[in-house]
Amino acid sequence: MLKIPKELGFYMPAEWGKHSAVWLAWPYDNTTFPDMIPEIEKIYCQIIKSFEGNEKVNLIVLNIKAKNRIEILLKNFGVDLSNVIFFIENYADVWVRDYTPITLLNKKNKNLAFVKWEYNAYGKKDDPYFADLLKDNNVFDNIINSSNSEVFKPEVVLEGGAIESNGEETLMATEQCLLNPNRNKWLDKGRTEIYLKAYLGVENIIWLKEGLVNDHTDGHIDEIARFVSRDTIVCAYENNKKDPNFSILNDNFKILKNSKNQNGDKFKIIKLPMPHMNYNNGEKAPVSYTNFYIGNSIILMPIFNDPNDKKATKIIQSLFKNHKIVEIDCSKIIYGGGGLHCITMQQPEA
Repeated sequence: MLKIPKELGFYMPAEWGKHSAVWLAWPYDNTTFPDMIPEIEKIYCQIIKSFEGNEKVNLIVLNIKAKNRIEILLKNFGVDLSNVIFFIENYADVWVRDYTPITLLNKKNKNLAFVKWEYNAYGKKDDPYFADLLKDNNVFDNIINSSNSEVFKPEVVLEGGAIESNGEETLMATEQCLLNPNRNKWLDKGRTEIYLKAYLGVENIIWLKEGLVNDHTDGHIDEIARFVSRDTIVCAYENNKKDPNFSILNDNFKILKNSKNQNGDKFKIIKLPMPHMNYNNGEKAPVSYTNFYIGNSIILMPIFNDPNDKKATKIIQSLFKNHKIVEIDCSKIIYGGGGLHCITMQQPEA
């Protein structure tokens, strides 16, 4: 008989819940970060250092040789290696948010469980740039199979960055991503909701339309809107009407203003300004301040050497008064197509 997580009392917790660790995968691919791996490695050292006294770091590396080299880099940066747990796995890229199983908590007994969604490289397997990412679908097989936790496998494509939970039965996502035929062409909106509700323990789904311009993920929610509490949402908002993202973000803001939670109450919606950055080739980069990570006692906050950096950081600090803001320059990381939330995945504590 098929077991359904929701029927067993499991649900997807909010990111601000207690974590036992955070997952990261060490950067090594020059295709993802062309001619900038040393710079990206320094950023990873900074990120890992910031988690000391906050939460353990589960770090995925390619092999023993890589592990030994990375240990030296971290040690030279002043990182306490006792806070880092290494996992040797064959992986292609650093976007663990998207290929890590979603951890569920049980309302009755506080047990953990995993939902192993399928990862198909953002539906771009025919693109040579993305094809190698398909191997990341299996990175966590050994890890979850060796755990004592139950594992659910709905056989549906879904990336972690595509969904956002308030921990109380409300989920956010975009139609552009979840209803894209390059993910699950056999699922319409109604059947997609059935899977989300059954496997993530939610009742209420807020559907935004689109994500940022030039986002290769086809509109991941974590680049445009985030829960910061059970009843509050921050959303990316563009004030310049001539900006390509203006109409997209304005439409999303209107939807959020009229959205209701699982109890039928409206959310408090707070606008976050937008950073602005172009790649070296002149193309608009899909940068946003909503791609922050909520740790146990820190917020990893993306900055871009933009005039709006301080304004966005101030807003986030006001919402997480008991957290330390750790600013991370993401103007290099974005060349890989993602940000801080994309390279991290929280491991909820039972």
